[in-house]
Amino acid sequence: MQLKAILVDDEKTSREILRNYLTKYCANIYIVDEAENIKEALKLTKKHHIDLVFLDVEMPYGNAFDFIEQLENPNFEIIFVTAYDHYAIDALNNQAAYYLTKPISIDNLIKAVTHVTEIKIKENKLQNAILVPKTTKIKGKITIPTQNGFEILAVEEIMYAKADDNYTILFLKEGLQKLVSKTLKYFEDALHQNGFARIHKSYLVNINEIASYHKGSGGSVILVNGKELSVSASKKAALLSHFK
Repeated sequence: MQLKAILVDDEKTSREILRNYLTKYCANIYIVDEAENIKEALKLTKKHHIDLVFLDVEMPYGNAFDFIEQLENPNFEIIFVTAYDHYAIDALNNQAAYYLTKPISIDNLIKAVTHVTEIKIKENKLQNAILVPKTTKIKGKITIPTQNGFEILAVEEIMYAKADDNYTILFLKEGLQKLVSKTLKYFEDALHQNGFARIHKSYLVNINEIASYHKGSGGSVILVNGKELSVSASKKAALLSHFK
């Protein structure tokens, strides 16, 4: 499976080394572009349809975590490439698919690319084999895929949804939960006209279940059941527009 990728690193030499390694040892990687800072990288993610970003951590105009925070509904994987191993935990907590340290080990690079390729193959199989969640012709209902077919839920029963890799956890009223084999983006597309808002890369919330909002860089919302969910800075304005 071919993966379209961009390289993001402020050091030209580092990009050249990585490009040469990928060309020689990872034939399924097609490098569509390169960037030397996160401003350029963000533009490239909008310009190209990509599957993978090789991302350095420390760069001008912000670091890798600033880049991730500014992404809107990314549908690509990220491999961190850095000389500093103390970023590993933060990288994984920010949903990086893999973490590589400089100087890059060819064996580890191949493992990283293989890992991402397997993720993408699995994702494509799920998309082709399982019913895409969508609202039904019955007002206020939504279908979600199950192993044996699909289940119909009342939209109003969903309090919020949380991303879990290529899956989504639906948190329902009365404390019920459902793990669905679709990404959060699918539910965002299915429910955006039903009073749901994407407030964070990990959360989609039912606006009718929000009891209060707390200020901050992005802030947070408190649901009627007392659950607090973070709001990312990039999603704040869109969320608040629902209450004007």
